[in-house]
Amino acid sequence: MKTAVPIIIAGVLLMLIGIGQRTFWAPPETVTFSVPAGAEAGPVTVIDAAARNDDAGDVDITVKSGGPFTLAVGRAADVDAWVGDAAHLRVTGVGDEELTTEFAEGEATVPDPRGADLWTSEETAEGSVTHRWINPAEGDFSILLVSDGTAAAPSDISITEPNDASTPLAVPLIVAGALLAVLGIALLFISPRSTGSGRGRPTPAPEGSRAYLRQQRALADRGVRARRMVHPVAAAAAVLLAGTAVAGPAAAQPAVQQQTKAPGGGSGTAKPGAPAVLESQLERILESVATTVAEADAAADSKLLQPRAGGAALELRTAGYAVRAKDKKASAPAPVAGSPVLTRIIPTAGEWPRTVVALTKGEGNPVPQALVLTQDNPRTNYKLVSAIQMLPGTTFPASAADGALKELAPDADEGLAMAPQTAVAAIADFLTSPKGKHKGTFEANSFADAITGFQSGVVADRDNAAATISFRHVAQAPNTRALGTEEGGAVVFGYLKHTYSSVPKGRGDSIDLNGTIYETLTGREKTEKGIDVNYGEAVMMYVPPAGSKDKIRVIGAAQQLLAAKLK
Repeated sequence: MKTAVPIIIAGVLLMLIGIGQRTFWAPPETVTFSVPAGAEAGPVTVIDAAARNDDAGDVDITVKSGGPFTLAVGRAADVDAWVGDAAHLRVTGVGDEELTTEFAEGEATVPDPRGADLWTSEETAEGSVTHRWINPAEGDFSILLVSDGTAAAPSDISITEPNDASTPLAVPLIVAGALLAVLGIALLFISPRSTGSGRGRPTPAPEGSRAYLRQQRALADRGVRARRMVHPVAAAAAVLLAGTAVAGPAAAQPAVQQQTKAPGGGSGTAKPGAPAVLESQLERILESVATTVAEADAAADSKLLQPRAGGAALELRTAGYAVRAKDKKASAPAPVAGSPVLTRIIPTAGEWPRTVVALTKGEGNPVPQALVLTQDNPRTNYKLVSAIQMLPGTTFPASAADGALKELAPDADEGLAMAPQTAVAAIADFLTSPKGKHKGTFEANSFADAITGFQSGVVADRDNAAATISFRHVAQAPNTRALGTEEGGAVVFGYLKHTYSSVPKGRGDSIDLNGTIYETLTGREKTEKGIDVNYGEAVMMYVPPAGSKDKIRVIGAAQQLLAAKLK
């Protein structure tokens, strides 16, 4: 009885302490850290990936400003590349009581970041906004804040995250207290064991007698039972002590990790294997490109193309508009479809320029088309530089998972049967001289057959006997792009200029242009000096890996009449 009551009281006290730690003594569920008052601001504010505790779960960022601003999310390395040399405030991490920051001097203005392809997401706000910071993919992501590019970017920033402070002893205390209380109550109902038939001590039997031996055995049995009753209580105490010793340091560890995050300026480079764009980004980019091209096609206005087209795509479409303006019967350029996306090649994020490829097939496309998009630098958007139709009977090479490949240098032949630029020059030479040194370099394909067949037919035509006819295809090196494929080969995109020249052989001879597209373009029915007809030819080829016995395959092409000029 004397032992039971203290045990019950101790158990109740332990339970009350444990319950208190989970209720009225419990720490707040979230904790908020803010940028120190008076932090210097610039045209850009960057919230580093290091400011987000990846183990914290839901993290909210609240930004307040006196005017409108843009909040954009992008890969940490991409955000740093966009900021470049601009002056900026950088939120580098979370300190003991507030956010840690750094300020970098630099350029006083930046462009408007709205609508940039570099961002995985963006939103505009005025006054204040609370953003739930969720990384859209693996790797480090930062947040960029810009007002109008000239005014100071918002610096009134706070980050709210789940509180790492916990009460690890609460449950052990409640359990231990309950066990002790139950033990004390049980002891109240255990009556003292009688040691004899009377109130006095039992009379010991004479030593050596049978009664003496029976008494010794009984005492020994009681000792064993007593030890067995004490053992569970000792075990419970040991568990409680062990739980206390382990829980203490473990609870403190997350807070220490949070406080010792390296501040540092910038978040480093993108993790290996990070794709240049996410799937959602690519879909948004393709939609913008397709919309821009459709509007330009409808208006036949090449100026409308410039925000989203460049290189061969811009030149071919501009020429197509000009030709159709003079000859309504001329073929219109194939429409550009942003969806559905049949497959894509997205290389690992790295330096600029960056190239991605999407294979699409819209309702207006009889065959799939490869859209080649290039981003020149972090502050410009992707532009369509080539739109190439797949040739009948060809297949698009398999590519590895997004971000697992790299863009290849045009002159790099390591690991390939032929360097990309060399392959483009080779197809140009083959089209110029089908029986020349590259006769066996390429697999038979409908594009080459059509070109070489047309050329041989023109030369063999008796009506052209009075003319000297030549064909020349020249690779345009700046337009070459190459991306690796899963099995070690490469998809190569090139652009050729094709000149079809016809010159009268003798004095008095002339080239008859009557009734042809060339008459429409030049305004002349004939010429005694000759004519140069120029075409643009975009090609897509597969170059096998080094050591392969396969030939280079032409898998896509697009051709457009550019101009016809009298000599």
